[in-house]
Amino acid sequence: MDSEKVYLPQPHQTKQKGNQMLIPTIIMACIAVILVIIGINKEGNAYIIGLQSALKMTYQVLPLLIFAFIIAGMIQVLLPQDLLNRWVGAESGIRGILIGTIAGGITPGGPYVSLPIIAGLLKSGAGVGTMVAFLTSWSLWAVARLPMEIGILGWKFTLIRLFSTFFFPPIAGLIAQTFFTNFNR
Repeated sequence: MDSEKVYLPQPHQTKQKGNQMLIPTIIMACIAVILVIIGINKEGNAYIIGLQSALKMTYQVLPLLIFAFIIAGMIQVLLPQDLLNRWVGAESGIRGILIGTIAGGITPGGPYVSLPIIAGLLKSGAGVGTMVAFLTSWSLWAVARLPMEIGILGWKFTLIRLFSTFFFPPIAGLIAQTFFTNFNR
């Protein structure tokens, strides 16, 4: 009796990839400990105020982080590989780079949202050029930030900035695709 197996794509894992966050975590921990020690040696309750502020930020950001990582994980298992390859894979060419550029520009939120999504897409087979275009347009265009930018800096300055940076995301994507096609996360 033949039984059909359900195939769920697995994220690419190697021993090295599991430890890629270890060094940045150690560095951040050392900096945090040094700053707490400095705060303790400072007169007053500077370290308590700093730790309370950190806890408040953790409560504010943690839900966003959890949902961003859920999205990144679900992207890895739900997107059909052929669809991903066709639209944003290395073979997608300029179309993938333009899709990455537009998607990055309209992606709301900070790095807590966009970076896990990019990581999930890279692990699922998205092209490096597409993801470089995505990240570049997310940081340069930031459509969600435009109302505040226009309100604070004015529409003329905002248009100048957008015009000055408009072509960078696709160019960055093309450079990455041309020189780093064999990138393996």
